[in-house]
Amino acid sequence: MTEPDLFPPVTPPDADMHRAGLDHQLTLTKPVGSLGRLEEIGVWLSACQGCCPPNRISDPSVVVFAGDHGVAAHGVSAYPAEVSLQMAHNIGEVGGAGVNVLARAAGARVQVADISLDHDATGPDRVRRGCGAINIEDAMTQEEVLRAIEVGKRIADREVDSGANLLIAGDLGIGNTTPSAVLIGLATGTEPVVVVGRGSGIDDEGWKRKTAVVRDAMFRARDLKHDPVAVLRTVSSPDMTAMAAFLAQAAVRRTPVLLDGVVVTAAALWAERLAPGSAAWWMAGHRSVEPAHSIALAHLGKQPIVELGMRLGEGSGAAAALPLVRVAVDIMRDMTTFESAGVSGAH
Repeated sequence: MTEPDLFPPVTPPDADMHRAGLDHQLTLTKPVGSLGRLEEIGVWLSACQGCCPPNRISDPSVVVFAGDHGVAAHGVSAYPAEVSLQMAHNIGEVGGAGVNVLARAAGARVQVADISLDHDATGPDRVRRGCGAINIEDAMTQEEVLRAIEVGKRIADREVDSGANLLIAGDLGIGNTTPSAVLIGLATGTEPVVVVGRGSGIDDEGWKRKTAVVRDAMFRARDLKHDPVAVLRTVSSPDMTAMAAFLAQAAVRRTPVLLDGVVVTAAALWAERLAPGSAAWWMAGHRSVEPAHSIALAHLGKQPIVELGMRLGEGSGAAAALPLVRVAVDIMRDMTTFESAGVSGAH
């Protein structure tokens, strides 16, 4: 199955509404450009929504893609693998994780999609239990990678059809910054020692082990870069593949997305290859302290809304940026124009 069979062509955001948004900003009671990135965000949402001023962000949705990773057994994380299941419960049932707190403050709902956590479970989002250790074996079979893509598409469709007008993908899974480094290294042509960070807080010896795993995985996929499905099958994971499909399908459905940290942005690099043009529908919520995240953002041409030194994942960085996105809409809708306020404009 080729990529055109998986996703229809992506329609770009509305160029006419982008220009209308820029023109509208010129009429507001402020010096030109004085609200900086807040102006850019509002104009982008006008283009995404096809209206100016844009509609308020009434139903933002965070979907946390959860899965376990075979590489966790190779000493690449500071935490044991069972933490993934425990945190999935904390996010989905308790509502006590970082992303829950930030999303509540921003007026967003949160759900966990159990794609491939390491336990016996069934459900519409399940692909398999865990995944292969990508330094020595494929993450999944061809049948499983195609199922992961279909699951991600279906989750995006479900959220959009339920009324969500802005989406955030989050990640959950011990060891997931390792496949992220692999995917970013392959997409950007960056060496393993450059893309490997400290993840959950590994020490120097852990960093060396992680770098060796990333090196070996990148070597295994070195001849596959022209085929995004093959790359995802070989060196990603079911949860990251579903996430990539979710990001691509959001663009197909003309729905804006706030990208989170290094794991989500790694998936985004390959989502853009699955469905070219998708990146126009995304904005970077934040910049992680993981070195590979800056590399991935630069490759996508994205500037983060906030930089708070975060590295939690879960969608937390994007959720932290969401209130500013809401403010950007409010500025375009609620700020008076020079004419309506009786204020003299610039000459």
